[in-house]
Amino acid sequence: MQFPRAHLILIFVLSLGLTAFVFAKLTEDSEDMRFNTDATLAAIPDAATLSEDTAIEEAALQTGEVNTAIEPADAAPPAPPKWQATRTEVRPGDNLALIFKRHGLSPTDVYAVSNAQPLGKRLRSIFPGHELTLYQDEAGQLMQVDYASGPLDTLIYEREGKLFTSHQVTAEPDRILAYKHGVIDHSLFVASQRAGLTDNLTMRLAQIFQWDVDFVLDIRPGDAFYVLFEELFHENEFVGYGEILAAEFVNQGDHHRAILYTDDAGDKDYFSPNGTSMRKAFLRAPVEFSRISSNFNLRRVHPLFKTVRPHRGIDYAAPRGTPILAAGDGRVTRASRTKPNGNYVVIQHGEQFVTKYLHLSKFGRGIKSGAKVQQGQTIGYVGATGWATAAHLHYEFLVNGVHQNPRTVSLPDAQPIASSEMPRFKQHAAEFAAKLDTYKTQVAVALAR
Repeated sequence: MQFPRAHLILIFVLSLGLTAFVFAKLTEDSEDMRFNTDATLAAIPDAATLSEDTAIEEAALQTGEVNTAIEPADAAPPAPPKWQATRTEVRPGDNLALIFKRHGLSPTDVYAVSNAQPLGKRLRSIFPGHELTLYQDEAGQLMQVDYASGPLDTLIYEREGKLFTSHQVTAEPDRILAYKHGVIDHSLFVASQRAGLTDNLTMRLAQIFQWDVDFVLDIRPGDAFYVLFEELFHENEFVGYGEILAAEFVNQGDHHRAILYTDDAGDKDYFSPNGTSMRKAFLRAPVEFSRISSNFNLRRVHPLFKTVRPHRGIDYAAPRGTPILAAGDGRVTRASRTKPNGNYVVIQHGEQFVTKYLHLSKFGRGIKSGAKVQQGQTIGYVGATGWATAAHLHYEFLVNGVHQNPRTVSLPDAQPIASSEMPRFKQHAAEFAAKLDTYKTQVAVALAR
């Protein structure tokens, strides 16, 4: 059977169209498959990763530390709190309540911060020139207070609910070695100021040598000092002075050298290069004085009664209210008042030694019969009570019950370096003695030019 020619041509055209349609569909499906295959491969870890993840999961299952939480891969860290910081300097007469009121904070805030444990009480005594930083959230609620009592120390008070907690942060400064040299032509303080030392550093220098040198009576023109000390820097700014590490004082031709040493227990003190303590068991003079108004004299004529009466101590003239220090460690055996002595204190130092302090204006805090005292502790203040014609301290020193001249009596030494510490001390002392010698040589060369 033959089809008409027109029908054959129509069938041929339809066949070509169907073939083209099938081929296009297959090509589209192939492209879709390639895309899906690539995506699937990207989501499947390689064998090493799969092995590592499987090992981690197995270890987690064994320890019970399985984290089932699902987190998005691109989770952003929480945003920091938006707090407003306000810095303010403490003014004369300020307290915490006044400062908080100026900045719109309530008495409740004052109470909460000043009772923060364990350092809340420190804010009850704030000082002019110190800095407070107040942090408040967007609603104006107080969240944190920083109190900078100096360039290195900051007290931080942080809110926890309705209460505050507190802690102290101390920055560690950079320590730079510095040297100073001075020659005395009038007094230690004048020479120190000329050399660029502060009064505080000068006092510390004098305290190191106070058992060997009387800085009122023993100083002579030409005496000299060399001192090696620390200058402290924080963020490239000078913030103060650290320790005096080594020093030498030349007094009437005698050289006294001291080196700071810290033992294994963390205790530090000054020692001579051979390990002898710079301290003595007793201070040579227990008060800062301007002059000796009456010396030790067993045949002195009494200024009031005009008769020969032994003067068994030394009178140190000093302004009323000048602190009087315990000459050594001991126990107060009497703190009382009599008509001739006025207010007076007697201290027993072991079995051999007794010191007496007369004509006090008042006693130091806690000074009473039976109280223990340490060398340098304030036991009273200069006055003119009793048979005294002017403000001064009458000071007596007894050895085995016999009065001795406090200025000339041989004073026992404090404990030297322990034998177990001696090798380490000698190495330390040699290092700083060499530093002092190098500096002294540099000074001598400079002066010779």
